[in-house]
Amino acid sequence: MSDNEREIICIVCTQGCKAIVGKEGLEFSIKGKLCKRGLDYVKQEYLNPKRVLTTTVRIKDNPNKIIPVRTSAPIPKEKMFEIMKVIKATRAEAPLKVGDVIIPNILDTGSDVICTGSLLV
Repeated sequence: MSDNEREIICIVCTQGCKAIVGKEGLEFSIKGKLCKRGLDYVKQEYLNPKRVLTTTVRIKDNPNKIIPVRTSAPIPKEKMFEIMKVIKATRAEAPLKVGDVIIPNILDTGSDVICTGSLLV
């Protein structure tokens, strides 16, 4: 494996297929036996990895109380720590229910931070 190559394990299904992915100049290469969805996944993971972020947000008038949240869509992996700083500084206001948007379009990612739990007053 060369310096610009990485081994990526596909997580699209339970098979866990392995691929060696690399890019040299304009040429992109994938070595390994993958289905169409797997090819798309490893290419995305190599070029622009994204994740759904799951965490908690504190409640405004009760900082000891928290509510579970997640991003509504995958966000760029390199923005995770920056997004966590914004979430950590956020205080949600009850009442809250599943699906409520806590932070719309966080850091212009196109993803909202939404509740995954409910909190009644």
